[in-house]
Order: sequence, then C-alpha cells, then structure tokens
Amino acid sequence: MQAISILAALATASAFAPAQKSPAVAARKAVVVEANVGLYFSTMSGNTERIAGYISDQTGASPEGVAGVTAADLEACDSIIVGAPTWNTGADDMRSGTDIDSWLYDVLPSADLKGKKVALFGCGDQAGYSGNFCDSVGELYDCFTARGATVVGFTSQDDYEHYESKAVRDDMFCGLLCDEQNQMDMSEQRVADWVEQLKGEGLAL
Repeated sequence: MQAISILAALATASAFAPAQKSPAVAARKAVVVEANVGLYFSTMSGNTERIAGYISDQTGASPEGVAGVTAADLEACDSIIVGAPTWNTGADDMRSGTDIDSWLYDVLPSADLKGKKVALFGCGDQAGYSGNFCDSVGELYDCFTARGATVVGFTSQDDYEHYESKAVRDDMFCGLLCDEQNQMDMSEQRVADWVEQLKGEGLAL
C-alpha cells in the first residue's frame, strides 16, 4: 500500500509540473532579430538633425551625418531613412546647400539598392519659401529610386500652406516634411505618426 501511495503522489506531482522546454526551443525564443536601419541626415541650421533625433527616439536607430556613409554601408542596411533641408530653392539639383548635395552624385550612384525600402524626410519653410517647400526631398526621391530603391512613407499635403513643392509625387509628399520655422510644435507628433505608418508599410525597424 505504501508503494502504491508513493507512485500515486509522483504521478500527481508530474501532472502539475511545468513542461520542460527543449534547449533548442528555449534558444529559439531567446533570439531577438533587430533590423540594421541606416538613419542618415545632413543639416545646416540643426533643424534636420533635430528631426533625425525624433526619428531615433521612435525607432532606436542612431542618427549619422551622411558625409561619411559609403555605398557599402547603404547596401548593408535592411532599411534606410534619409533627410535633408532645402536651401538652394528653385535649383534643379543640389538643393540643400549641405554635404548631401555632392554625396548624392559622388557616392550614391555606386550603391545597388534594388529591393531596399527607403523613407525620406526634410525640413523647409512653407511661409518664407512657399514655392519651393522642401524641394530637396524630391531630389532625394529621384536619386534613390534611380538606384532601384522603393520609397515608402508618402504623406498628405493637408495642414501645410505652401503652394508648390518639388517633393510632390502623385499629389502626395514623397516623405515626411517638417517646418521648424512655422510648425515646430507639430514635428514630434508628425514623426511619431510617420514611424507607425512606415512600420505598416513594411519598413524594417
């Protein structure tokens, strides 16, 4: 009778014991895959760098000035986010007045970006330069798509007061446009909403 009681107790304990995971399953659950996100910018007055900082807060990606970025760096990224200001308003190219102007034509053409998703952002002044608002973002779009990249993160022209922009494609801005002169209080929320949109559009973050 005592032996039967011991066996019954062992069976009961076994029934309520937590299941043991195999080492392979445990290891698989412990792996966290993180995307290699390139967050690059150029800036003149610091506004675009501030927007890059907001994006970093939302994504965890580290902002980096574009000047030292190589074609190989771009090709190693799972996704790319790039931003620039607009300074040379009305220009056909080299519209930012920063080091990204030469980078777009000296470095970027060596990169093969087929299959990569890219998101673009920029800063401008919709009151002072209403006819050329954030033109540089349109130049970024042209240069990156020429390398085979797919640009995501188009945004609405609503809530802006410009009358023309070279960043418009199919009646949408081809990226996130921020105005630190006239709408600074809207930028941080715009970034948060945009990052959620990028996730929904499949940008690896």
